Amino acid sequence: KILFWDTNGFWLYYRRLEQGRFQWPKQTNEHTAMGIEQRQLQWLLSGLPVSNQTRHPTLSGLSVM
Repeated sequence: KILFWDTNGFWLYYRRLEQGRFQWPKQTNEHTAMGIEQRQLQWLLSGLPVSNQTRHPTLSGLSVM
């Protein structure tokens, strides 16, 4: 569940996996909030682990003939 404030109210986002569990990263201190990047949130919502994930490098100058 994600609680998001938008201008004049909250949105509640809810997602359920049909099988398995979301692979939420381990927190060092359970009393503090943990920040994640947008792409990490996308990975989580897709059922992928956040730890040890790196994106493919951006390529430029490629052409298809």
